[in-house]
Amino acid sequence: MKKNNLLIEGNISQALIKLALPIMGTSFVQMAYNMTDMIWIGRVGSSAMAAVGTAGFFTWLAFAFIFIPKVAAEVGVAQSIGKEDMKEAKRYVRHTLQLIIFLAILYGTGLILFRESLIGFFNLGDAEINGMAVSYLVIVALGMIFYFVNPVLSGILNGAGNSRMPFKLNVIGLIVNMILDPMMILGLGPFPALGVKGAALATVIAQAIVTFFFIYNIIKAKGEIFSGIHLLTKPDLLHMKSIIKLGLPVAVQSGLFTIFSMVIARIIAQWGPVPIAVQKVGSQIEAVSWLTAGGFSTALSAFVGQNYGAEKWDRIQKGYYVALRIMGIIGLAATCILVLGARPVFSIFLPEAEAVAYGVVYLRIIGLSQLFMCIEITTSGAFNGLGKTVPPSIIGIVFNALRIPLALILSSESLLGLDGVWWSISITSVFKGIIMVGWFMIILHKKSYKPLHKNVQSS
Repeated sequence: MKKNNLLIEGNISQALIKLALPIMGTSFVQMAYNMTDMIWIGRVGSSAMAAVGTAGFFTWLAFAFIFIPKVAAEVGVAQSIGKEDMKEAKRYVRHTLQLIIFLAILYGTGLILFRESLIGFFNLGDAEINGMAVSYLVIVALGMIFYFVNPVLSGILNGAGNSRMPFKLNVIGLIVNMILDPMMILGLGPFPALGVKGAALATVIAQAIVTFFFIYNIIKAKGEIFSGIHLLTKPDLLHMKSIIKLGLPVAVQSGLFTIFSMVIARIIAQWGPVPIAVQKVGSQIEAVSWLTAGGFSTALSAFVGQNYGAEKWDRIQKGYYVALRIMGIIGLAATCILVLGARPVFSIFLPEAEAVAYGVVYLRIIGLSQLFMCIEITTSGAFNGLGKTVPPSIIGIVFNALRIPLALILSSESLLGLDGVWWSISITSVFKGIIMVGWFMIILHKKSYKPLHKNVQSS
């Protein structure tokens, strides 16, 4: 492993920022995928947007499966490298890749087999929107292997301290997607106007190209972390157990978050398809802050993991405080942008007058919680780096679940109506941020850590 990939020495701020910027860039590339789709689909109409937003819940739910090997790859590889145990790092690489391929096939098949029932859950009440959503879901499901594998390959490289390659390759995918989207959605050049089908096809093609370039660059670079991993070797159950133990809490939180969001979407559906489209667009605009926080969270996880493996606890503390300060500033900036610039920002993506009216209110209410959301996500990365994935998952699950009864109460006709749903999301985000940071501060002051787990020997 190259010296400059190690995070266990040198300037902490520089190390974190150097690692975080490409990860954040990768996150923004993913956001740009979604926003590119939305900009062009928005030109088709709010019905198409509602269809993509509905089917999109199941690509979102996919991360419940992706996070199991992804988190384990980031944490396991980082801690193994911190302990200078490359054999163990390679075992994590092999087993996480084996697991993600299996999960991709399983999940994609399930989406295709149960497509009608899955979309029917939302009770959209419009046959045309229903049909578009099903079409989008099937096409995305056929390319699910690429959607699954890319984050895990990124996680492996991030854990090793190499965040630049995932960023560069995802930029290539974004460029492809930006070129194909208008051509396939609106029917430019040699393509017919495919609408939502075109958006799905463009995304799958772009993701497939990213996977190809990952494999090409790994082979070309002869990267130490991937050499001799013997991907076709029978999995070792002890390693699989270790991977599932690390990643399952985060996966459960992610899956339940998506399910809770589906229930919230069903509550919103009583106001018609426009608010559904508004939530889809608004959540992607808000993604500017939570993807930034997610990038820093991943960087902090790798930083904490390597220093934990090297038993440098003082460096872990300093790194956490540096990350918290940076994300605090970003969270406050996001609040200002969403609250003060709600109308011009939202109008870019969905210019219909009714949608803009709803969207402005959504962004202003959600904008008030951005600081707390940013520090919550960042702190969860610090927990993950220590291998303590349960505490942030507990906080996330409890308060995300509380959004449902709170939304039902606040959205009643006698109170806030649709705005009550937005307030339920914002209020719970505030509490998650406060409790997450408080919990980690308690852990920081204890300083009584033992190794998370002994190296699992291969069978």
